[in-house]
Parts: sequence; structure tokens; C-alpha cells
Amino acid sequence: MKLPTFETIVTNLKQDLESCSRALHLSSVKNSLEKLLSAKPSWPALKIGDLVAPTPIVQGGMGVGISLSSLASAVANAGGIGVVAANGIGLLEKDYYQDGQGANLRAFRREIQKARALSDGIIGVNIMVAVNDFHQLLDVAIEEKVDIVFLGAGLPIKNIPVQRMREANVKLAPIVSSARAVDMIFKMWSKIYNDIPDAVVFEGPKAGGHLGFTAEQLDDPAYQLKAIVPQIVETLKGYEQQHGRTIPVIAGGGVYSGKDIQNVLSLGASAVQMATRFVATDECDADIRFKQAYVSCTKEDIGLIKSPVGMPGRAIRNKFILDTEAGNRPSFTCAWKCLSSCKAQEANYCISIALNNARRGLLSSGFVFAGTNAYRIKKIVPVQALVHELKKEYQKAMQTKLSDLLSSITDLQNAMTSKDAILRELSALYEGAVGLLPTGQQAISTLKQQYHKLAAQVEDLQLNIVEKLFISSLLMG
Repeated sequence: MKLPTFETIVTNLKQDLESCSRALHLSSVKNSLEKLLSAKPSWPALKIGDLVAPTPIVQGGMGVGISLSSLASAVANAGGIGVVAANGIGLLEKDYYQDGQGANLRAFRREIQKARALSDGIIGVNIMVAVNDFHQLLDVAIEEKVDIVFLGAGLPIKNIPVQRMREANVKLAPIVSSARAVDMIFKMWSKIYNDIPDAVVFEGPKAGGHLGFTAEQLDDPAYQLKAIVPQIVETLKGYEQQHGRTIPVIAGGGVYSGKDIQNVLSLGASAVQMATRFVATDECDADIRFKQAYVSCTKEDIGLIKSPVGMPGRAIRNKFILDTEAGNRPSFTCAWKCLSSCKAQEANYCISIALNNARRGLLSSGFVFAGTNAYRIKKIVPVQALVHELKKEYQKAMQTKLSDLLSSITDLQNAMTSKDAILRELSALYEGAVGLLPTGQQAISTLKQQYHKLAAQVEDLQLNIVEKLFISSLLMG
């Protein structure tokens, strides 16, 4: 079915507004609705304090050299928030096996500085709370005055240098997998720091990489974006009121298209986090063979693995994974204990080394993390072209939703007109029956019941029309 043009939809919505304004006495809100309906259905900017990203997309942090300065700066230049991932970044350095921690800090600082040189947009970083050099990496981020720090793989509660971050104007957003985690983090921050984080990222179970869920939860409707995002939005309301600040929710995991973005924003989120889509871009920092693995994979190739760090992960299952699951243990040297929970002596392989091999295109010695929708990617494109495509898809999704709302309003108006006519007939019959008193007493009672029932139905229809007009206006705003 061919959609009416956006201009046609808006014209018809305005006509409905005019008609409903007269019939339902909407004069008090008509001006506000008209102002909103005059807007274009473009996606909203993401606002985190004084940061404003015109494109409501946060590029997910992909560790071990997948999202570095090239990708982060390209996303920032496209209006989103570009992210340099700190995890395993030192593997880019020649001396990693001599000084793993020093290599991490040096490479991290260099990539932040390079991203800054390539873009005037918003540059963030992703740091895992669970890594042993977490605080040192966070110090580098503060010293370099990145715009925002995204903290995952643990709860960022104790020993966070909040005062120093505020002085450097560095924002902070925890990455969580539940509303309960949000409540715990914000409650403890309020108590310890008399402050709260600046945003929240919910990473759902359809994401690639390590997942903050059990295997049983991954397909459970109770843990999907549709269920959890509204819970987090509701959880944050009290903290927003208490601290007088707006805390945006950023949601990710399986977000692939512009339509997906529109669906997530309709849940109450202010933006989305996307990682998988940005792998197959010209600017992604991985080897072309890594990117091609996304383009070549099938839906059946994407599955779960049991990571050596003790968490489930989603990846493109290849021969390397199958061999290690069969007990074939490649020899490796542990450079340093980068993750406190890692038991290298018991692991089938070093996940950092495997991921770094894949980054370099050596897929026979490693594997590729990927989200559930990676198989839908058919080509490698520039970041700017990808964002443009997503924006067009978002606008089409908005247009479809507005068209559906317009049809609903028209149907409701027709139903209301029909019932209103019957209501007037009942009113005339009622008046006639009154003249027959007392012989018409039973008829009057019956007519009265019918009248009140129908009047209630008309009122419900009126309220439905008003509700859908307001939804239309909010979508347009």
C-alpha cells in the first residue's frame, strides 16, 4: 500500500484538528497542537546536560581495536556520539607483552587525541569496570576531557572520581541490564556523592559481544527492550525530580534500522546505541576481512558462545570457536592479568588474543562478536551514508505511524458522528415519552438507560480522538 505524502498526512490531521476543536471544545490546546503539527517528523536530538547530539545514536564501544579514533570521529561528524573503546586497546602496541597496562594507557590516550583532531563532534569512551586498570583508564579519560564516559561490565559505584569529572565537564553513563541496577547505582550515587549519573544505557539481550544476561533470559520477553526500557524510564523519574535534571535513557541491542530507532524512542528512550551496524563501514578500525565476515554470514552462523571470562557472548560461530569447544586449546601467553575474574590457566583460549587476531583479519585464529541482526548487512558503506539511510527509514516509519493514526482518527470521527445522530434521536424520543406521563414511565426508564449508555460511548470516542491527536502531535514534536 502506497503511503500518503507527509504533507497530505499533516493537512488531513490539521483538518481533523479543526473539526474536533469545534466538536470537542479543544480551543484551549488547539494552538499547541497546531504548532507541533507544523514540525517535520525528524528524529529528536539527544541532550545529555549541555551536550547536544543532533543524531540520537550512540555508537557502541567495541573493544580490542574495533572502535577507535577513525570510527568514533566519523560517527561524531555524522551528528551522533562516537565512542573509543578502551578494552584491550593496548594490543595495538608492540610492547603489550612487556608492559600490558602501560600499552593500554598509551594507546587509549593516543586514540582519544586522534579522534579529537578528526572531529569537533561529541567523543565518548567505553571502559569496563571489571578490568584491572579501570581507574587508570578513567584517569586518562578525565585528563583528556572526553565528553562522556560509558561504563559497563560492572556497577560504577565505589571510588568514582565524581568531583574531578564534574570539574573537567566529563559526563558519565552506566551501561545496565535492568531497572534494578539503575535504582541501585542512582541510590548509592545520591548517598555517596550527592550526585547522579548523566544518562543511562540499557544494553538488551540481542546485542553482540558479552551479554549481561543468563542464557535463559536472552529470549525471555521480560528482558527485552520493550519490557525494560519503560521500567528504567519510570525508575529515573524520582531521581530526576530530586536532582532537578533530565536523565536520558539510551537503549541498544538488536537495533538495526531506522524503524527500530523509532520503535525504541516510542518506548521512552531518548536515543539508541548501535554497534553491529557500524562494523560494516569504511571508517571502522578493523581489518576488511573482519567487516566482510558480517557481510558474508548467515542468520544460522550467529550464535552463543561461553566466554573464558564466564559470561555468555554472541558471535559469528566459526571453525575457531568449534575447535575450542571441542577441546583444542591453542597455546597462548598471558601478557598480564587484565581482568580480575579471568582464569587463564583454565581457559580454552585467551579471548583478548582471539579478538585481536580477528581484528587483524586472522579469523582462523579468532572470531567476530556480532549482534543478532548482523546477517542482514549486505555491504560496507561510509558512516555518513549509513546514518543518512537510518534517518530516511526513521522518517518513513514516522510517516507510516502518522498515517495509521490519521486512519484511526477518521474511523473514530465517523463512529462518533453515527452515534451522535442516534443520540439525538434518543433525545427526541425521550422528550416525546415525557409527554405521555404517567403511561410512558417504563418507556422513559428504558430510553434513559439507552441514552446514558450511548452518551458514555460517545464520550469514550471523543476521548480516544483527543488522545490520538495528542500522540500525533508528540510524534511530530
